[in-house]
Amino acid sequence: MTTAPSRPARASVLCGLAAMAALAAVAALAGAAGSAFAQQPAAYPAKPIQLIAQQPPGSGSDAMTRAWADCAARELGQPVVVQNKPGANGILAVNYLKAQPADGYNLLSIGMSQMSITPYVYKQQPYDPLRDFDGVAVLGTSPLVLAVPAGPGIATLADLQKLARSIPGGINFGSPGRGSPAHLLTSALVERLGVPGTHVPFVGEGAGLTALMGQQIHTMTLVIGTAAAQVKAGKLVPLALFGAQRSALLPDVPTIAEALPSASDLARPAWIAVVAKAGTPPELLNRLNAATEKCRAGDAHYKSRLEAMNVTLTPSAPGDARTWAARDAAVWRPLIDKLGLATE
Repeated sequence: MTTAPSRPARASVLCGLAAMAALAAVAALAGAAGSAFAQQPAAYPAKPIQLIAQQPPGSGSDAMTRAWADCAARELGQPVVVQNKPGANGILAVNYLKAQPADGYNLLSIGMSQMSITPYVYKQQPYDPLRDFDGVAVLGTSPLVLAVPAGPGIATLADLQKLARSIPGGINFGSPGRGSPAHLLTSALVERLGVPGTHVPFVGEGAGLTALMGQQIHTMTLVIGTAAAQVKAGKLVPLALFGAQRSALLPDVPTIAEALPSASDLARPAWIAVVAKAGTPPELLNRLNAATEKCRAGDAHYKSRLEAMNVTLTPSAPGDARTWAARDAAVWRPLIDKLGLATE
């Protein structure tokens, strides 16, 4: 015969069961919290960032890119490693970015050319700048300068026009690549001068500069920082500045409107931006943009490096790269059609 437990014994058992249940609940909560904690992403950035440059080392674009990379690394607390992928006017670099994950660790330094010109020069363009990129920031703007070698004695646009008319087939003009601002601006200028000219594309500004100083081509449009260094060295002569006003870096060089009033609409500075692959989390873009703004507003070394290249620093939100691309495309696309520069 089984004897029922006494009332005190039953109370003790119930208390034990309640304690076990409480412990189990605490353990479950702790496990859930631990799992949730384990699933939280690490603070960004937790490793080095790759910054793809679409121009070779030594170009004005590359110098701007490296200045941003150095400052961003200081602000972010992780290295920003520049990887140069020149070729096909930026298409190789763009394709490389598109093959990487949209994780904030793969960025691209890209110019007005790739955002607002190249998509309308190449009809079979493998990317859409308004669809395939998420903006980080527009870094700044810089005017371009038409220059000639110092040897032949060309000092003005009128001299260049006279030379072009004296040469069978006209002049040869270089650029960092087909569809670059330099290509488009010089093509338009040659058309305004009413002279024949042949475009000679190079893989980057540096290669074209070498050919220009070696008198293998007659003229080329260059980033002002690149041009000014060679002007001061006595190797180049600047003819006109593609900007709305003269530059303190080359104060004696006339603007394009001053040198040729009929070409005043060509006063369009180049700009450069940092973008990420489309689909990058917005919070990462905001983190990168905040670092850029700290560089622009408070890093004296960064500002001095860009100002030495005559770059005007630009306050920028992540979405500005797309906005600027659409704005400039509205100007460049009709010019591309008018000059017949589009190709398959």
